[in-house]
Amino acid sequence: MHIEDLRNYVLSLPDVEEATPFGPDTLVYKINGKIFFLMGLDNETVQFNVKCDPDRAVELREEYPQSVLPGYHMNKKHWNTIVVDGILSTRQLKEFIDHSYQLVEKKKKQ
Repeated sequence: MHIEDLRNYVLSLPDVEEATPFGPDTLVYKINGKIFFLMGLDNETVQFNVKCDPDRAVELREEYPQSVLPGYHMNKKHWNTIVVDGILSTRQLKEFIDHSYQLVEKKKKQ
């Protein structure tokens, strides 16, 4: 997936807001005012941060050590950095985004 594809997919989710609070090189996406997806625009390789269940985060990092990393500049227990390097399928990338979205949306509803 390209940056434009990721952006379009994230914006297709209900009630998503796009912002650049960390400067013009980082796109931030929120649901109910809470961040669930961040993507830098100045990297050579496309990568993004998503929230993840802590147990699942560890499993994904072990299964895909080159593509799923502890969240860069984030709480590494709850965030992963996903490297879009062709190892992970488009379906998997969307699942990671959906999982993050659902975690943040669910938390706000409680």
